[in-house]
Amino acid sequence: MQPIRVGLLGVGTVGAGVFEVLARNGDEIERRCGRRLTVVRASRRDVQAAQRVVGPNVAVSADPFEVVNDPDIDVVVELIGGYTLAKDLVMRAIANGKHVVTANKALLAVHGAEIFEAARQQSVVVAFEAAVAGGIPIIKTLREGLSANRVDWVAGIINGTTNFIMSEMRSKGQSFEQVLQAAQALGYAEADPTFDIEGVDAAHKLSLMSAIAFGVQVQFDKAYIEGITRLTTQDIRYAEQLGYRIKLLGITKRVEGGVELRVHPTLVPQGHLLANVEGPMNAVVAHGDAVGTVLSYGQGAGGEPTASAVVADLVDLARVIDADAAHRVPMLGFQPSSLSDVSVLPMSEVVTSYYLRMQVKDQAGVLSQLTAILAGAGISVDAMLQREASSVGGEGAHQTDLIILTHDTQEGQMDQAMQQMEALDAVLAPITRIRKESLS
Repeated sequence: MQPIRVGLLGVGTVGAGVFEVLARNGDEIERRCGRRLTVVRASRRDVQAAQRVVGPNVAVSADPFEVVNDPDIDVVVELIGGYTLAKDLVMRAIANGKHVVTANKALLAVHGAEIFEAARQQSVVVAFEAAVAGGIPIIKTLREGLSANRVDWVAGIINGTTNFIMSEMRSKGQSFEQVLQAAQALGYAEADPTFDIEGVDAAHKLSLMSAIAFGVQVQFDKAYIEGITRLTTQDIRYAEQLGYRIKLLGITKRVEGGVELRVHPTLVPQGHLLANVEGPMNAVVAHGDAVGTVLSYGQGAGGEPTASAVVADLVDLARVIDADAAHRVPMLGFQPSSLSDVSVLPMSEVVTSYYLRMQVKDQAGVLSQLTAILAGAGISVDAMLQREASSVGGEGAHQTDLIILTHDTQEGQMDQAMQQMEALDAVLAPITRIRKESLS
């Protein structure tokens, strides 16, 4: 049978990994899908560097449009990244009737609705397993493995850079800035780490998982996003003393009135699976009504782990490339006509529990003032920790750190309570708030 002819856009770390995996495991892959997967064209600005990777039998061009316009190409693998050129290339490939495999979560999070609709009209597939959690097959798990379930929620550590930073802060007691520099030196963080440390990368991935889990459109623009730049070793230490670890989580839940879609630092019980994911690793937990809780864990980035997911998509395409479009697995797991228009809840309506750290004057009556405000807002206290008082200048002037864990409450109520507490003379600095999840 004629091989599947692949055009490779981008021959960097992941692109080289894709070529190497196909070359090394070609016979095994052919046994699985019944056809050979062969890279016949590639594109990279540095043509000579790409040619050294793919060898003399693959045509290499500096112009990626030569690849997507080649009538002999069956599948285009897009590994360029970004929003603009990548979108133009993907849309051109689709218009030319070619299937697309991409690792570009940012592109799909922002332009996914347009891209998936164009693919549907052209009866081609856009596959994106590598766009979320690298080598972990979480897209296939949500789209196919859990297709018998009503998925209730999905939560995950889906950015290895931030998980490495928080793991190092906890184990070494170093500041965010110190660990970020170490992460950059080790290659875990980019020279400009903004997308990682501000939670944007995780939100891109979460918006795709949410769409597949609940059968909704990709809604990245409605996600609540909070990064880790304000996280301190103090809070990591206090959380440990209270039985928790702090992780940057992407959380999406099906709730009455809509879907939650949020990325933020989160206190997780120390005994929970996610609390024990360390270093640059990724992990996603999903809960279905029939199967219960399932965990997917592994490397979320890197050349060959991500290449593994790209090649897995190519294998899936090889199996169905000649099938009628109606008999393929839908790109978002649900039939396009059945996607729900359910809304994403504003953060003010999300219900969760909280860790509050307050710098307050060490004097009588402060605690009662704070708890009275919380009680007035209908917020009950779960646990409390008070640090030893320290001098802040002037004889008899002392302050203390007061940490309060609350039970579940609506975010809007907590916002109002925090405003009232910060207005007190006894509260000396803005209150640190970190959300807490049991994930049970």
